[in-house]
Amino acid sequence: MIAVQDLFKIYTMGGEPLAALDGVSLSFDRGAYLSVTGPSGSGKSTLMNVLGGLDRPTRGTYTFEGEDVSGLDDDQLAHFRNQRIGFVFQSFQLLARQTALQNVELPMIYAGVSPKDREDRAIQMLGKVGLSERIHHRPTQLSGGQQQRVAIARALANSPDLLLADEPTGALDSATGKDVLALFETLNREGLTVIVVTHDASVAARAKRQIGFEDGRIVLDKVLRP
Repeated sequence: MIAVQDLFKIYTMGGEPLAALDGVSLSFDRGAYLSVTGPSGSGKSTLMNVLGGLDRPTRGTYTFEGEDVSGLDDDQLAHFRNQRIGFVFQSFQLLARQTALQNVELPMIYAGVSPKDREDRAIQMLGKVGLSERIHHRPTQLSGGQQQRVAIARALANSPDLLLADEPTGALDSATGKDVLALFETLNREGLTVIVVTHDASVAARAKRQIGFEDGRIVLDKVLRP
């Protein structure tokens, strides 16, 4: 499904080049569930940003089901992000004045989905994450775990091929975090490809395969379970 080859992302810090990604090569199939680990500054979030089309590599290739993502222009990249990728962040990134339903509808508005279809789809996705009774609640009226479930429903709104989660349990208590990870596992069993970026060893251990980063390079590639 995804292959990156000799991927570099180089920034300039104080006039000196700094390789956030230093020749990374990685591939995996549809239906994978990967955890990406490593200390701060190791390159794991940079990799996620490149895979999600939020950033471009300095050099190297990135193919997504045969499509050369590294060669897309800005408009094509925005379409790729909207149609193929779902994002879940530690801080939820919900619009405070919008209801759960309206937050989930947002990516479908950008995709040009009709009002009736996007409302139906948003209700369906909120039901999928167990929030059928909270669709008209605003983020301030929801717990942290419920807010993250809204964020997951939003990420699923356009039926993405890949779900990217950056520290998705970082702002949650342990019990709520386990519920969110159980939801990821259910989605993965249904066929969704999932990548979780995390500092937490217990979160990483829930994946099928662990990728460890250090100084912009992969230093661990371990199969955890079939």
